[in-house]
Amino acid sequence: MRDADVSAALLSWYDIHARDLPWRVGPRARAAGARPDPYAVWLSEVMLQQTTVAAVRDYFRRFTTRWPDVAALAAAEDGAVMGEWAGLGYYARARNLLKCARAVVADHGGRFPTTRDALQALPGIGPYTAAAIAAIAFDRPETVVDGNVERVMARLFAVETPLPTAKPALTALAARLTPQERPGCHAQAVMDLGATICTPKNPACGICPLRAPCAARDRGIAATLPRKLAKKPRPTRLGHAYIGRRADGAWLLERRPDTGLLGGMLGWPGSEWAETEPCAAPPVAADWRPLDQEVRHTFTHFHLRLALHVAALPQGCTPARGFFLPAADFRPADLPTVMRKAFDLARCGHGAD
Repeated sequence: MRDADVSAALLSWYDIHARDLPWRVGPRARAAGARPDPYAVWLSEVMLQQTTVAAVRDYFRRFTTRWPDVAALAAAEDGAVMGEWAGLGYYARARNLLKCARAVVADHGGRFPTTRDALQALPGIGPYTAAAIAAIAFDRPETVVDGNVERVMARLFAVETPLPTAKPALTALAARLTPQERPGCHAQAVMDLGATICTPKNPACGICPLRAPCAARDRGIAATLPRKLAKKPRPTRLGHAYIGRRADGAWLLERRPDTGLLGGMLGWPGSEWAETEPCAAPPVAADWRPLDQEVRHTFTHFHLRLALHVAALPQGCTPARGFFLPAADFRPADLPTVMRKAFDLARCGHGAD
């Protein structure tokens, strides 16, 4: 089957089976003249990095309700955006989201550039995201390659070279199939195929629109592809967190530095996270009580075990670091997941609801 025929078969399938996603203009709406909102495409692509569609849906709806366009987001307070992002992970994305929105408003009059190169020049937009926005929002014939696309290409062409070594070859194969007409729909079609039919486990080859030209299916190896090099085991780091509440109900919190892990997010004062037991220096003198339970959390590159300490703090105390946030202003949902886990374990010790 010719590359053009493969693309045509995929688009025909997509026109019927496209996923209904809150940030997407579906094929029927596009045929009727509706155009994708570049802001929605950009926001969704940033949120979807390393994150599932199921996890992103509600965040996307909340963001677009609170900040319906790029100008509104650019004018938002940093803390408000970081709070809405809490729990979604990879918090550098939220910081870059604000930088990018402000650059679009300041340097481009509130309108996203339409080319991949100009998009990639914006803060926080890399090659993949630039290609996705250019293709989906502006119908530029750019090649969009995420994990779903890599899997489809590896199976369609029976590429047995393991990832990440195979990435350039898979990208070249995806470029071969990218049509000049409807490239945005094509990009979304390949991603939808990987997400719903050509899945990592138990691919539904019998109903796949590309089953005839699929070399891996023909050879009976579809479920084994793409192959991957073995990952190094994640190390375990240890740390301490101090969860203190003042007599008036205010919580002792700190905002982490803008750079680094959980940058810019609220959290509990604590120690560094190290592979050997770190020194634990409480943020204020008090009767700190260790909890029997610890927080266990996994980041991309390491596992974390966090020892917890709780204390009722006197009204006039002055912490060495951190600040008191009144109970009325404290929302556990504004905490990143690891810090919210700590709060959930410690809240009973503080009598918090």
